[in-house]
Amino acid sequence: MDVFAQDGHDLRVEWGAEGVAGLGRECAVLVVVDVLSFSTTVDLVTGRGGRVRPLRWRGGRVPRPAAVGPDPGLLDLPSPNGATLCAAVAETGATVLVGCLRNATAVAAAADRLAGARPIGIIPAGERWGINITTTASAGPLRPCVEDLLGAGAIAAALSGRSASPEALLAATAYRGTDIGEALRGCASGRELACNGHRRDVELAAAVDVSATVPVLVDDLLEAA
Repeated sequence: MDVFAQDGHDLRVEWGAEGVAGLGRECAVLVVVDVLSFSTTVDLVTGRGGRVRPLRWRGGRVPRPAAVGPDPGLLDLPSPNGATLCAAVAETGATVLVGCLRNATAVAAAADRLAGARPIGIIPAGERWGINITTTASAGPLRPCVEDLLGAGAIAAALSGRSASPEALLAATAYRGTDIGEALRGCASGRELACNGHRRDVELAAAVDVSATVPVLVDDLLEAA
Protein backbone atom coordinates (compact mmCIF):
# COMPACT_ATOMS: atom_id res chain seq x y z
CA MET A 1 0.00 0.00 0.00
CA ASP A 2 1.34 3.41 -0.99
CA VAL A 3 0.33 5.57 1.98
CA PHE A 4 1.47 8.74 0.20
CA ALA A 5 -1.07 8.21 -2.59
CA GLN A 6 -3.82 9.06 -0.04
CA ASP A 7 -6.07 6.16 -1.01
CA GLY A 8 -9.69 6.45 0.08
CA HIS A 9 -9.96 10.19 -0.61
CA ASP A 10 -11.01 11.75 -3.89
CA LEU A 11 -9.51 15.16 -3.06
CA ARG A 12 -5.81 15.11 -2.24
CA VAL A 13 -3.00 17.58 -1.65
CA GLU A 14 0.74 16.94 -1.90
CA TRP A 15 3.69 19.26 -2.48
CA GLY A 16 5.93 19.78 -5.48
CA ALA A 17 7.44 17.24 -7.83
CA GLU A 18 7.28 14.60 -5.15
CA GLY A 19 3.55 15.22 -4.86
CA VAL A 20 3.14 14.81 -8.60
CA ALA A 21 4.92 11.45 -8.40
CA GLY A 22 2.73 10.36 -5.50
CA LEU A 23 -0.64 11.42 -6.90
CA GLY A 24 -0.15 11.30 -10.66
CA ARG A 25 -0.82 7.58 -11.00
CA GLU A 26 -4.38 7.81 -9.67
CA CYS A 27 -5.72 11.33 -10.10
CA ALA A 28 -7.63 12.25 -13.24
CA VAL A 29 -6.85 15.94 -12.73
CA LEU A 30 -3.87 17.59 -11.08
CA VAL A 31 -4.04 21.31 -10.30
CA VAL A 32 -0.69 23.09 -10.16
CA VAL A 33 -0.66 26.01 -7.67
CA ASP A 34 2.23 28.50 -7.75
CA VAL A 35 0.67 31.73 -6.50
CA LEU A 36 3.80 33.92 -6.54
CA SER A 37 3.88 34.12 -9.37
CA PHE A 38 3.59 31.51 -12.14
CA SER A 39 -0.09 30.60 -11.62
CA THR A 40 -1.14 34.22 -11.21
CA THR A 41 0.67 35.20 -14.41
CA VAL A 42 -0.96 32.32 -16.28
CA ASP A 43 -4.40 33.43 -15.09
CA LEU A 44 -3.79 37.01 -16.19
CA VAL A 45 -2.46 36.04 -19.62
CA THR A 46 -5.05 33.39 -20.47
CA GLY A 47 -7.84 35.55 -19.10
CA ARG A 48 -6.98 38.07 -21.82
CA GLY A 49 -7.04 35.48 -24.57
CA GLY A 50 -3.32 34.69 -24.58
CA ARG A 51 -1.53 31.40 -24.19
CA VAL A 52 1.45 30.36 -22.08
CA ARG A 53 4.15 27.86 -22.90
CA PRO A 54 5.48 26.55 -19.54
CA LEU A 55 9.20 25.83 -19.79
CA ARG A 56 11.15 23.55 -17.48
CA TRP A 57 13.63 25.42 -15.34
CA ARG A 58 17.31 24.72 -15.95
CA GLY A 59 18.76 27.72 -14.19
CA GLY A 60 20.31 30.10 -16.69
CA ARG A 61 19.99 27.50 -19.44
CA VAL A 62 16.26 27.46 -20.14
CA PRO A 63 15.74 26.23 -23.72
CA ARG A 64 13.56 28.44 -25.87
CA PRO A 65 11.57 27.03 -28.81
CA ALA A 66 12.70 28.17 -32.21
CA ALA A 67 10.69 31.15 -33.43
CA VAL A 68 8.50 29.95 -36.29
CA GLY A 69 5.79 32.47 -37.08
CA PRO A 70 6.01 34.38 -33.75
CA ASP A 71 2.67 34.62 -31.95
CA PRO A 72 2.22 37.92 -30.04
CA GLY A 73 -0.39 36.22 -27.86
CA LEU A 74 2.02 33.50 -26.72
CA LEU A 75 4.20 33.90 -23.62
CA ASP A 76 7.15 31.56 -23.05
CA LEU A 77 7.31 31.31 -19.26
CA PRO A 78 10.07 29.39 -17.47
CA SER A 79 9.85 28.86 -13.72
CA PRO A 80 11.52 26.48 -11.29
CA ASN A 81 8.20 25.63 -9.69
CA GLY A 82 4.92 26.02 -11.58
CA ALA A 83 6.15 25.68 -15.15
CA THR A 84 8.41 22.75 -14.34
CA LEU A 85 5.57 20.99 -12.50
CA CYS A 86 3.18 21.43 -15.45
CA ALA A 87 5.60 19.44 -17.59
CA ALA A 88 5.91 16.77 -14.90
CA VAL A 89 2.12 16.47 -14.52
CA ALA A 90 1.65 16.14 -18.27
CA GLU A 91 3.90 13.09 -18.22
CA THR A 92 1.53 11.32 -15.80
CA GLY A 93 -1.40 11.47 -18.24
CA ALA A 94 -3.54 13.52 -15.85
CA THR A 95 -5.32 16.64 -17.07
CA VAL A 96 -3.24 19.67 -16.07
CA LEU A 97 -5.01 22.74 -14.67
CA VAL A 98 -3.32 25.81 -13.21
CA GLY A 99 -4.93 27.41 -10.18
CA CYS A 100 -4.33 30.37 -7.91
CA LEU A 101 -6.29 32.52 -5.49
CA ARG A 102 -7.72 34.62 -8.33
CA ASN A 103 -9.46 31.70 -10.07
CA ALA A 104 -9.83 29.17 -7.25
CA THR A 105 -13.59 28.55 -7.47
CA ALA A 106 -13.63 28.37 -11.28
CA VAL A 107 -10.71 25.91 -11.34
CA ALA A 108 -12.34 23.79 -8.63
CA ALA A 109 -15.57 23.53 -10.63
CA ALA A 110 -13.69 22.57 -13.80
CA ALA A 111 -11.60 19.98 -11.95
CA ASP A 112 -14.72 18.45 -10.45
CA ARG A 113 -16.37 18.21 -13.86
CA LEU A 114 -13.33 16.81 -15.63
CA ALA A 115 -12.47 14.25 -12.96
CA GLY A 116 -15.94 12.80 -12.59
CA ALA A 117 -15.76 9.91 -10.14
CA ARG A 118 -11.95 9.82 -10.16
CA PRO A 119 -9.74 11.66 -7.66
CA ILE A 120 -8.49 15.23 -7.95
CA GLY A 121 -5.00 16.16 -6.79
CA ILE A 122 -3.90 19.66 -5.86
CA ILE A 123 -0.17 20.31 -6.10
CA PRO A 124 1.07 23.38 -4.21
CA ALA A 125 4.40 24.04 -5.89
CA GLY A 126 6.30 25.50 -2.98
CA GLU A 127 9.61 27.26 -3.42
CA ARG A 128 13.11 25.83 -3.74
CA TRP A 129 15.76 26.94 -1.30
CA GLY A 130 18.37 29.03 -3.08
CA ILE A 131 16.35 29.33 -6.30
CA ASN A 132 14.75 32.61 -7.35
CA ILE A 133 14.54 35.00 -10.28
CA THR A 134 18.04 36.29 -9.66
CA THR A 135 19.86 32.93 -9.51
CA THR A 136 21.04 30.52 -12.19
CA ALA A 137 21.03 27.34 -10.09
CA SER A 138 18.92 24.52 -11.50
CA ALA A 139 17.60 22.83 -8.35
CA GLY A 140 17.23 23.10 -4.59
CA PRO A 141 15.38 21.42 -1.70
CA LEU A 142 11.64 22.07 -1.33
CA ARG A 143 10.46 24.95 0.86
CA PRO A 144 6.70 24.72 1.52
CA CYS A 145 5.34 28.26 1.39
CA VAL A 146 2.40 30.20 2.78
CA GLU A 147 1.01 31.46 -0.53
CA ASP A 148 0.76 28.04 -2.18
CA LEU A 149 -0.78 26.47 0.92
CA LEU A 150 -3.47 29.17 0.81
CA GLY A 151 -3.98 28.81 -2.95
CA ALA A 152 -4.37 25.05 -2.62
CA GLY A 153 -6.68 25.61 0.34
CA ALA A 154 -8.91 27.98 -1.62
CA ILE A 155 -9.39 25.33 -4.31
CA ALA A 156 -9.90 22.56 -1.75
CA ALA A 157 -12.48 24.67 0.09
CA ALA A 158 -14.45 25.05 -3.14
CA LEU A 159 -14.53 21.24 -3.53
CA SER A 160 -16.37 20.62 -0.28
CA GLY A 161 -18.54 17.92 -1.86
CA ARG A 162 -15.59 15.56 -2.19
CA SER A 163 -14.02 13.27 0.38
CA ALA A 164 -10.95 15.28 1.32
CA SER A 165 -7.71 13.92 2.72
CA PRO A 166 -6.46 15.39 6.02
CA GLU A 167 -3.89 17.34 4.00
CA ALA A 168 -6.64 18.87 1.84
CA LEU A 169 -8.81 19.63 4.87
CA LEU A 170 -5.91 21.34 6.63
CA ALA A 171 -5.19 23.49 3.58
CA ALA A 172 -8.87 24.50 3.33
CA THR A 173 -8.97 25.34 7.03
CA ALA A 174 -5.85 27.49 6.73
CA TYR A 175 -7.38 29.35 3.80
CA ARG A 176 -10.69 30.00 5.58
CA GLY A 177 -8.96 31.31 8.71
CA THR A 178 -6.39 33.61 7.11
CA ASP A 179 -6.33 37.25 6.06
CA ILE A 180 -5.10 36.55 2.53
CA GLY A 181 -3.77 40.01 1.71
CA GLU A 182 -1.88 40.32 4.97
CA ALA A 183 -0.44 36.83 4.62
CA LEU A 184 0.84 37.35 1.07
CA ARG A 185 2.35 40.74 1.86
CA GLY A 186 4.04 39.41 4.99
CA CYS A 187 5.29 36.01 3.81
CA ALA A 188 8.88 35.49 2.64
CA SER A 189 7.93 35.23 -1.04
CA GLY A 190 5.81 38.37 -0.92
CA ARG A 191 8.52 40.35 0.82
CA GLU A 192 11.09 39.14 -1.70
CA LEU A 193 8.96 40.30 -4.64
CA ALA A 194 8.27 43.66 -2.99
CA CYS A 195 11.98 44.20 -2.33
CA ASN A 196 12.67 43.53 -6.02
CA GLY A 197 10.12 46.13 -7.15
CA HIS A 198 7.17 43.78 -7.73
CA ARG A 199 4.80 44.82 -4.96
CA ARG A 200 1.95 45.12 -7.49
CA ASP A 201 2.40 41.44 -8.38
CA VAL A 202 1.69 40.51 -4.76
CA GLU A 203 -1.51 42.56 -4.73
CA LEU A 204 -2.71 40.96 -7.97
CA ALA A 205 -1.99 37.50 -6.56
CA ALA A 206 -3.89 38.20 -3.33
CA ALA A 207 -7.20 38.95 -5.11
CA VAL A 208 -9.57 36.04 -4.44
CA ASP A 209 -12.07 34.74 -7.03
CA VAL A 210 -11.85 37.73 -9.35
CA SER A 211 -11.32 35.48 -12.38
CA ALA A 212 -13.43 32.79 -14.05
CA THR A 213 -10.52 31.66 -16.24
CA VAL A 214 -9.49 28.00 -16.12
CA PRO A 215 -6.06 27.46 -17.69
CA VAL A 216 -5.62 23.93 -19.06
CA LEU A 217 -2.57 22.41 -20.71
CA VAL A 218 -3.25 21.44 -24.35
CA ASP A 219 -0.39 20.31 -26.58
CA ASP A 220 2.21 21.86 -24.25
CA LEU A 221 0.42 25.22 -24.14
CA LEU A 222 -1.75 26.63 -21.36
CA GLU A 223 -4.94 28.24 -22.61
CA ALA A 224 -8.36 29.11 -21.22
CA ALA A 225 -10.64 26.08 -21.17
